[in-house]
Amino acid sequence: MKLGTLIPQNDVGGSRSVLKEFAQAAESLGYHYLEAADHVLGVNVESRPDWGNLNTSADFFHDPFVMFGYLSGVTSLEFSTGVLILAQRQAVLVAKQAASLDVLCEGRFRLGVGVGWNPVEFVGLNEDFSNRGRRSVEQVQVIQALWAHPHVTFKGRWHTIDDAGINPMPAARRIPVWFGGHHPETLKRIARYGDGWMMLAHPAGEEATAAFDELRRLAEAEGRDPAAIGIEVWVSTAVGGPKDWREEFLFWKRAGVTHVTVASTHGRGIHVRIPGRTMADHLKAIADYRDAIGDLL
Repeated sequence: MKLGTLIPQNDVGGSRSVLKEFAQAAESLGYHYLEAADHVLGVNVESRPDWGNLNTSADFFHDPFVMFGYLSGVTSLEFSTGVLILAQRQAVLVAKQAASLDVLCEGRFRLGVGVGWNPVEFVGLNEDFSNRGRRSVEQVQVIQALWAHPHVTFKGRWHTIDDAGINPMPAARRIPVWFGGHHPETLKRIARYGDGWMMLAHPAGEEATAAFDELRRLAEAEGRDPAAIGIEVWVSTAVGGPKDWREEFLFWKRAGVTHVTVASTHGRGIHVRIPGRTMADHLKAIADYRDAIGDLL
């Protein structure tokens, strides 16, 4: 199992010194990867009084490709988007950005993708919110083809490439693509095209194991080895203590989870964020968790 942490940029900011401090601290504690959330636009809540507990313009999000490009030079950790909202971006451009990052970090990158939830971002980026799920499937096909072949000819419903390619290409001619989301169609996409699933909907328990079993069944139906598809879950130190964290970690380990991400800023659905918002609060959270479960990795 690999242990990672979500960069708490919305709490601590994103200056070079802050990012370097957090990344190098995580590495010194024995973490394997850093993960970054993604939003391009945030709404002005003054014009949307009923917006609720959703991301706004007050929330800080670096472009993950730019941020990881910097961090690749100051740490040896792996990187993952969690998740990049693929359908609001041009697929060919994402293929290029991901390949460039992969070269700079020497293959230490996973591309986590999702379909998004905020139509305001799609309108601002001139993309269609209504077909984002279906379109993202073709996007992944385009991206994987551009990573694998120097020149690509592709004619789909939404994309056309006429014998052209990107340069640089990933050294391994592929980058792992992980999917976030919990719609039944998402599991089908993972089974056919994905390298892993970022599962955030279910706590440790029967619902989670049933979902994992369904993904494995779908993978077998696609002629794939289910063991080759990773599973990531998010945890926090906001609830319980070391004994509880160990029990939860052992459950995920028995269930076949491959990546556990300490996401102490995430506070939606089943997830509870830590009360503190300082660098010291977040470094304590990841240190306490690593101390609690380190021997179980």
